[in-house]
Amino acid sequence: MTKIFIKSYGCQANLADSEAMAGILKAKGHCITSNENEADLILVNTCSVKDKTQSKELHYIREKSKTKKVIVGGCLTKTIKIRKYVPEVSAVFDTNSILKINEIVENQKDIFSNKKELDRLNIPIIRRNNKISIIPIAQGCLNNCTFCATKLSRGNLVSYRIGDIKRAVEASVNDGCEIIYLTSQDNGCYGFDIKTSLPQLLNEISTVEGNYKIRVGMANPWHVIKILEPLIESFKNEKIMKFIHIPLQSGSEKVLRDMKRIHSVEDFREIVKRFRDEFKEITISTDVIVGYPTETQQDFQETIKLMEEEEPEVINISKYSARPNTEAIKLKQVPSDEIKRRSKILTTVYNENRKK
Repeated sequence: MTKIFIKSYGCQANLADSEAMAGILKAKGHCITSNENEADLILVNTCSVKDKTQSKELHYIREKSKTKKVIVGGCLTKTIKIRKYVPEVSAVFDTNSILKINEIVENQKDIFSNKKELDRLNIPIIRRNNKISIIPIAQGCLNNCTFCATKLSRGNLVSYRIGDIKRAVEASVNDGCEIIYLTSQDNGCYGFDIKTSLPQLLNEISTVEGNYKIRVGMANPWHVIKILEPLIESFKNEKIMKFIHIPLQSGSEKVLRDMKRIHSVEDFREIVKRFRDEFKEITISTDVIVGYPTETQQDFQETIKLMEEEEPEVINISKYSARPNTEAIKLKQVPSDEIKRRSKILTTVYNENRKK
């Protein structure tokens, strides 16, 4: 038996992977501890979205490797060569090798695969919060955004079957979970590869009996606009939380094209308008990147103007950082001081909007 501490970075999908690995390891007889000091081994589940996060992760791995055995998984393992930065790590694996975690831990060997694991939903898990169930509905996405390293790690869309997801929801509700988080790299395109859709999924799983709410994770605007009317209908169910996360990234049409974001500013406006018309209590959440390499002052002002007009309840503001092997890393970068300045301005606008 090995005492294992799991350190997770990043999104809900990463947390779901960590919960799954904890369950698989415990079922094999290993001990999952919440105290990293008493652990024999530390399993680090990494995120590759931001350079700042990467720096934190590498610092943590480097420090813990001095006194502990450390195994590294997650998205960062396909973005950079971990051992180039920390040669001492015991093993490295990718997001397609979660179900092999016992083999990785017990043999301390690297495992990478290009084949997605389709049977992750009905496995033992250890939840961080017994009231919240994080259920992945797909892996990968249909996007090719120029700034994104996650696509390099997670690959193209592979959706889970509605029946499997429904069984996971039923099991979660039976376990006493009150909130069901549906997560993936892009919930908007769920099911496009298996001839179904997010609204059909929501309609089916909301028939599960019990006292719970479903929270829908991030969905890109160009997919949401295709399913807008049926999605709004599915949101009318009292089981669905009135929250939608639609990442804009820029209020400039030119920058959106440069980023290979397929949606338009008008798509975003239309989604916000339709949801607000139907649901007075809706929470609109969005993401904005400031300082993308081709973003001029005029482009930035267009983003500011749009945020002032639409007033999303939540804006996740990210300072652009170049990620390895992405298209945008080849472009001339905006100076870091200017990126910080723009971030402060947009943050001020957001805070002023919230005071209204």
